[in-house]
Amino acid sequence: DGVRGAGTRWLELGCGDGAFTLALADVLGPGAEIVAVDRDAGALDTMMRRVGARFAGTKVDAVRADFTEGIPYGSFDGVLAANSLHFVRDRRALLGAVRAVLSAPLANAPRGRLVVVEYDADRGNPWVPYPFSFETWRREAVTAGFDEPTLLHRVPSRFLGAIYGAVALPSGAP
Repeated sequence: DGVRGAGTRWLELGCGDGAFTLALADVLGPGAEIVAVDRDAGALDTMMRRVGARFAGTKVDAVRADFTEGIPYGSFDGVLAANSLHFVRDRRALLGAVRAVLSAPLANAPRGRLVVVEYDADRGNPWVPYPFSFETWRREAVTAGFDEPTLLHRVPSRFLGAIYGAVALPSGAP
């Protein structure tokens, strides 16, 4: 629900082998453009094969980079951060960069948005070092210049209790 109606040019932070890239391509449909960032070249290759095999009408640019050190420049209709922001201890600078690429939305989608999928916990472990609950996300998003996020869903998880999806719009978006 956070993706529909937002336009077709998206940035995905920490795409891994493409599980959420596939879902994003499915929702966006033919003609979509996804810039998928991950630091693992093997995961990017797997993602490209998987998306190419199922969604030939979707343009995917694989960018090998650590998104915590900077994100691709440009304007995006949306940014997807699914199970990736929990690797970032201090998200302020990164969220500022995300807001900047959403602040000049494309003509076909005046409401750029950030979709987050995250564990609903504030204490991590070695595999998920810095998760943040939806309550924490509400505060962080507003501090970073977004409107208060909307909770899209929350489901139980055997790992850290629950996982949620939320969408946030840059403050002042039409």
